[in-house]
Amino acid sequence: MTIRVALNHKTEYHYDRQVELGPQIVRLRPAPHCRTPIVSYSLKVKPASHFINWQQDPQSNYLARLVFPEKTRVFGLEIDLITDMTVINPFDFFLEKNAEEYPFTYSRQVTRELRPYFAKMPLRGKFEELFNQISKEKMPTNDFLVHVNQLVHNSVGYTIRMDPGVYTPERTLREGKGSCRDFAWLMVNLFRRCGVAARFVSGYSIQLAPDVKPIEENAAAGVEQDVCDLHAWCEVYLPGAGWVGLDGTSGLLCGEGHIPLATSANAIGAAPIEGGVSESNVEFEVSMSVTRIHEDPRVTKPYTEGQWQAINTLGDQVDQRLADNDVRLTMGGEPTFVSIMDQEGEEWNTGAVGPTKKPMADELIRRLRSKFAPGGLLHFGQGKWYPGEQLPRWALGLYWRRDGIPIWEDDTLIGDESKDYGLTHEDALKFMTEFTRQMGVKDQYIITAFEDPVKYALRERELPVNVNPQDSKLDDAEERARLLRVFERGLNTPVGYVLPIERNYTYDGPAWHSGLWMLRGQQLYLIPGDSPVGLRLPLESLPWVKESEYPYIHPSDPIEQRPSLPARRAMIMPQNMHQSGAVWEEDGQEADPSRPGKGKSAGKNRRHVTHVGRNFDEPQQVPYGESESIDNAPWNRAPKPGESAHWVMRTAICVEAREGRMYVFMPPTKTIEDYLELVAAIEHTASILKMPVLIEGYTPPYDSRVDLLKVTPDPGVIEVNIQPTHSWRQMVDVTNTIYDEARRTYLGTEKFQIDGRHTGTGGGNHIVVGGSTPADSPFLRRPDVLKSLIGYWVNHPSLSYLFSSMFIGPTSQAPRVDEGRPDAAYELEIAFAQTPKPGDPTLPPWIVDRLYRHLLTDLTGNTHRAEFCIDKLYSPDSVTGRLGLLELRGFEMPPHARMSLTQQLLIRALIAHFWETPYTAPLTRWGTALH
Repeated sequence: MTIRVALNHKTEYHYDRQVELGPQIVRLRPAPHCRTPIVSYSLKVKPASHFINWQQDPQSNYLARLVFPEKTRVFGLEIDLITDMTVINPFDFFLEKNAEEYPFTYSRQVTRELRPYFAKMPLRGKFEELFNQISKEKMPTNDFLVHVNQLVHNSVGYTIRMDPGVYTPERTLREGKGSCRDFAWLMVNLFRRCGVAARFVSGYSIQLAPDVKPIEENAAAGVEQDVCDLHAWCEVYLPGAGWVGLDGTSGLLCGEGHIPLATSANAIGAAPIEGGVSESNVEFEVSMSVTRIHEDPRVTKPYTEGQWQAINTLGDQVDQRLADNDVRLTMGGEPTFVSIMDQEGEEWNTGAVGPTKKPMADELIRRLRSKFAPGGLLHFGQGKWYPGEQLPRWALGLYWRRDGIPIWEDDTLIGDESKDYGLTHEDALKFMTEFTRQMGVKDQYIITAFEDPVKYALRERELPVNVNPQDSKLDDAEERARLLRVFERGLNTPVGYVLPIERNYTYDGPAWHSGLWMLRGQQLYLIPGDSPVGLRLPLESLPWVKESEYPYIHPSDPIEQRPSLPARRAMIMPQNMHQSGAVWEEDGQEADPSRPGKGKSAGKNRRHVTHVGRNFDEPQQVPYGESESIDNAPWNRAPKPGESAHWVMRTAICVEAREGRMYVFMPPTKTIEDYLELVAAIEHTASILKMPVLIEGYTPPYDSRVDLLKVTPDPGVIEVNIQPTHSWRQMVDVTNTIYDEARRTYLGTEKFQIDGRHTGTGGGNHIVVGGSTPADSPFLRRPDVLKSLIGYWVNHPSLSYLFSSMFIGPTSQAPRVDEGRPDAAYELEIAFAQTPKPGDPTLPPWIVDRLYRHLLTDLTGNTHRAEFCIDKLYSPDSVTGRLGLLELRGFEMPPHARMSLTQQLLIRALIAHFWETPYTAPLTRWGTALH
């Protein structure tokens, strides 16, 4: 990872007459103790008629002694050197045992040899004040060096000073500014006053423009372009380490960019050029430049700009071929990130969740919302639940409409989980009451939810006699926190509020309705637990219904063609009109059950379901034991004993004030239109009450008209499930944005093993390919493309291992189809023979799943743990498994966005090629040669 640079330094003196030059001493050759590798060095001198002798002074500095036998009007030097900017750790040095802490002492012999480097300037005035600021307490030597270096750096301002000579420490401090040589001489004298041998150094400073700018806004961003200059700094002698450089100008220790030319016990002895000249007027010219002549690819810059332009051009060419062939390919992915600030924490190595992971994920998804989906809906839900984990993991979702119309308009109404708004259950009741007005339903149906006193009383009785619920001493931390939370709140304090609600379709059209929940007793008692109210509802206590008549919500077939989503507008009708506030803009159509809230009769139905106006703060509570309905609606009819109550509402929206924040638990809905209408009503309710809310609960049903981005936890990493992209340029923009915003959230892509070897995040970077809709998927329209990919991967094992993590083989996260199964090639050939040819008019979409589902698995038959995962291609298990997506899991997380993009372009190009020319080469039996 070395950058080779060429430094050019020209210095010329132009005299107004012919002059005699005395012997000139030039100290412009890298000193012997230079740690930066010097590949080549040359010195050119004007005039050409001169004699040169190379010498070394007592400090071993290289001196060029120049003698000029003739008069001249020009004296010039040109230095060219080539160096490898190999990274040098300035703290990588050994210290003798007695020098590991300051103050330390030198041996008698070393003290005699270092005597010139202890010479001190007078201690007075501001110099004495600065010296007194140095801590005299015992401390590690490295800390002492940094302490003095930072003290000098922060005490004096840097300025470019063209006049010759070096200021005394007192003058430098009095003026409050100085050049690099003034900084160096001040630091030399400070160290000597502290009893540490120090010397003055002159040399070259090479600064290369960084590949990556710092995250902090006010942090030093480095130079804008590569620069070099003559510089000066200080070196101190440490027993065991030798001479260690400190640059007070930058406040840093010296690294590969510091190339020493001369060292001296005093500043005069390190002057770059020293000599005499006869009397004359002179003009002085100096120029310096540094040029990169070779750069190894590195994780911060894997490609040169020329190479990247070529990759971009190739991406555009692949896009054109995909468009010409009507492939309709989309690409997404699942990049993973780790914390930059805490790479040793359990949550960033093995743990799925932890104290900092969710706040960082929350910040990341909000940043991505501002980039990809202004007006998108943020959903704070629950994700997967794995064995051994007490609770499901959290999952943050971002949903936005592909047509660009906002789902959530006012960003100030999106709650922040890091803030305590001071909201209570009373605010939750206000919110729910106003929400019923927005939806045009009766607030009498609001139900108050309590913790179950009986179950918690029993739990309290199980505690030891010498503890109390506030300090239960239980081993289970989550159980302790749960008991403390419940008893501090009190069993008589409402946890939240529940409103049964669903969309009904009547002869007047679709409309929202609420109704009774007929439960035993006079209160709704939640199932004990830590989850939101919506996940702890006693649904099994609702009236019994036959399994065959249960009103399950069946998701729509994802392959079904859908019309455009209706345009959203938040409109609050006067209360006396008894109409919902969140409606969909009319398009002149009559009622259509597939498009809720549309047409004239939909509005008529909303007026038919009248709103009962009541006092805002005191909605009527419904006693559940009543045998007669308070409304003549059919869904409120009490069932007879043993009667299957299929008409009873079984979905509800819940509002809960938790930790001072307002959470709204969404119910399941059949269509995306229903879900978006509920969200519109929630936002308008929040706007009226000026109350930020967080949406949780059920996510919107899958719909190809809405894009989705998710941020979820995985062991050791945060995973981002990015939205599908439709072109190479869009993919470049999305990938670069993901990497950039993750870094601004202090999330990185690199980890290191104990021996220093670089690795990925450990979470992978799965690539997902498919179509805009399942019907557009290239793999459902042309199963032979999947056949070609599998065959090509089998015959080219480097594709499986070049981009993978260190964990490979049949038990890895993405085993090859032929790893650990000698008969895999034989079975694949049978499946290949049955794969429909291109252009087959009788091609059913399920055929590709039936051919390959039993083959693309790991050793246990798990289809998810496979190099080619077809879980979401056309699975018979669920609607969300029939999305036409293929997931390639054999990719480790690349450290740079352009590396990820190049991998994605490889997949993109192969699909374009196999669409035109199916891969038909026979499968290779690798056997034990595979590894």
